[in-house]
Amino acid sequence: MQDGNALAVRPEAGPDEDKIAGSREKGLNRVLHILEFLHANQRAIGIGDLAKGVNAPRSTIYTLVRSLVDAGLLEMAGDGNRVYFGKKLYLYGMDYVRGNDLLRRGRQEVDNLSRETGETSELCMLQSGRYTIVHSSPGTRPFRISSATGLQIPLPWTASGRLLLAGFERAVIEDMVSEDDLVLPDGRRLLLDDFIEDIATAGAAGYCVTSGLVDAYTKCLAAPVFSAAGKVEATICLVVPIDTSEEKTGDLIALLRERAARLSITG
Repeated sequence: MQDGNALAVRPEAGPDEDKIAGSREKGLNRVLHILEFLHANQRAIGIGDLAKGVNAPRSTIYTLVRSLVDAGLLEMAGDGNRVYFGKKLYLYGMDYVRGNDLLRRGRQEVDNLSRETGETSELCMLQSGRYTIVHSSPGTRPFRISSATGLQIPLPWTASGRLLLAGFERAVIEDMVSEDDLVLPDGRRLLLDDFIEDIATAGAAGYCVTSGLVDAYTKCLAAPVFSAAGKVEATICLVVPIDTSEEKTGDLIALLRERAARLSITG
């Protein structure tokens, strides 16, 4: 007699079922590649360029795009030959903001910091191993400092990157940072050993300042936001002119650390 509490053994999938499952997985991966490619380019893309960008047959991409458009996840743009994100993804994103306490509170702090200081302020996190600006608020200066929500930048280029990697093992950092990531926009090359030393220094100090890495005109001040487990969950930062005085820089760092501590989850 079979034990009534025994778990039923699921029969092994046959070749046809394996083939169907594999096809679905491949299709899902291609959808994710399409979304990543659009996000990386930050603009509407033609079907042909999209197919080349994700290394897939044009006919396959056309079919997938048509399904995503019908679902409201993508929209045809301009002359109808280019595609970009649809309204439904925007609504999903807003749901995420409402459901993520840190992001919701962080957006408020960033906006407040920008108003109070007149400087460009950002909330940054790790996403797929990249430094990502999840919210930014422009300053009131007559010239605009480049900053955009969703922008992904190599970790070694930023003050936040040095804090977000605090506590990571060297081998993990080496896997996350490519050789290209160590080359700054002006062609200068950073040494991996120096970057890893900067990470340790920033983690010990509880803040980080970098000057002239992304461009020759600005420096970035960042403070860590911690999770309940003591892990750096995000950073809050200010992007200021490179000639900002040491006294003002110190005042801004103190303000950043205060706001970051307010955002951090303790206990």
